[in-house]
Amino acid sequence: MTTDSTATDTTQKSTNWQVDYDVAPIEIRDPVAEALGVLEPGDPFVVTYRDAVKEAGHSCPTASGAYRIVQLGLDALYPDSYPVRSDIEVRAPRSRDDATYGVMSRIISYVTGATEDDGFGGLAGGYGGRRDLLCFDAFDADTADPTFRFRRTDTDETVQVTYHVSDVPDGGPAIGNLQGILDGTASDQQRAAFAEAWHRRVQVVLSDDSLFTIETM
Repeated sequence: MTTDSTATDTTQKSTNWQVDYDVAPIEIRDPVAEALGVLEPGDPFVVTYRDAVKEAGHSCPTASGAYRIVQLGLDALYPDSYPVRSDIEVRAPRSRDDATYGVMSRIISYVTGATEDDGFGGLAGGYGGRRDLLCFDAFDADTADPTFRFRRTDTDETVQVTYHVSDVPDGGPAIGNLQGILDGTASDQQRAAFAEAWHRRVQVVLSDDSLFTIETM
């Protein structure tokens, strides 16, 4: 196979990230991908936080919190095996129009495959279907912190993950440089200081398990 400079340049640009985050990937099986020959039977998709950033279009404490919520929830439900798309129901206590739950649910849906009534219905006979596995206004949470429940439809095991977002460090004064970045008045030094503080804050969310509570329901 031959390659040209355009293809090479595109590859280089697609990997030109400004920051590297230290967080493990999520591995998850997909029965449909296996059936259609995308994956070998038993092999997982590998979903990284970078993939979640691509889905969200940005990296922030909300996006990183959603990634860790689903990662921790799946680890708790599947301690000895890969989680399986189409066997995971996701429940949220508020509406999909809620600013926090809307953003978080998109990332969680991206990882688990769980969707509302507009999702993939499955192959013949519904094999691997993910429709109606994402439910909003599904329970009453006793906290204002973002909370999701994950249920294995094959065993009915359920875990709840709460993200204590109010405990995330504020990032310091450099975070205040954002407005200048948005209106074009920030200096290069202010931009660099903001980026360092911002991504450090995101890394805390990805690294500090004390920001999350996992409960078996």
